[in-house]
Amino acid sequence: MEKPKRKTAAPLLRDGSNDRRRPRPARPYSLYTPAEVHEIFRRFSVQRPEPRGELDHVNAFTLLVAVVLSAQATDAGVNKATGPLFKVADTPRKMLALGEARVGEYIRTIGLWRNKAKNVIALSEALLRDHHGEVPGDLDELVKLPGVGRKTANVVLNMAFGQPTMAVDTHIFRIGNRLGLAPGKTPEEVEQGLIRIIPPEYMRHAHHRLILHGRYVCKARKPECTHCVIADICKAAEKTSAIPAPLVELAPGEVP
Repeated sequence: MEKPKRKTAAPLLRDGSNDRRRPRPARPYSLYTPAEVHEIFRRFSVQRPEPRGELDHVNAFTLLVAVVLSAQATDAGVNKATGPLFKVADTPRKMLALGEARVGEYIRTIGLWRNKAKNVIALSEALLRDHHGEVPGDLDELVKLPGVGRKTANVVLNMAFGQPTMAVDTHIFRIGNRLGLAPGKTPEEVEQGLIRIIPPEYMRHAHHRLILHGRYVCKARKPECTHCVIADICKAAEKTSAIPAPLVELAPGEVP
């Protein structure tokens, strides 16, 4: 009996017209040209020449603790709790000596305080055990610490070590997608998109400038476009004004 002939795939045409392979999903790109991105961050740099984070701290360790405590909490609420805490425990050794129960008493007003107190003690132990009580200036080492994720690590690297990192919180994630500046389905996608497009000379403070812009101008419920210095460049579908606000320098802590 003659064996049935095997079907062979049709040769792929040069123009790919008979290619049945599943197309790869398009990589999200910024809606802005390099010149537009440069102008956006130039204006932000004029408006806030030396932006600062709003979490109170006295050293790299207290900054790390404050950022860990700030998850699902306001900076103002964290500062209210950590002011007294950091007066008695500003090093891993002092924090460990204080103990989980006492730390919990200081931070009871912060959401998820029980779990956070446990993490603060655990990360203090890890710093003493693995890093001689010092906060490491390395992303891979930071994310190994209890309660420390990529965003927390990037904040610490930026603020304590001066590294040009991009810590994507809810404000930056919203701006990256709403403006089409760096679209992404995850914080890490937005992070990588922003790192790819922001000019090197603006990377050092870009994270803080974007956070402050999202917190006080490009708000979640209703963006205040009349206060926006990039309203004429912005490509957000829901913007309500194309006239940029006056570009003036703001004092630290000043709201537009």
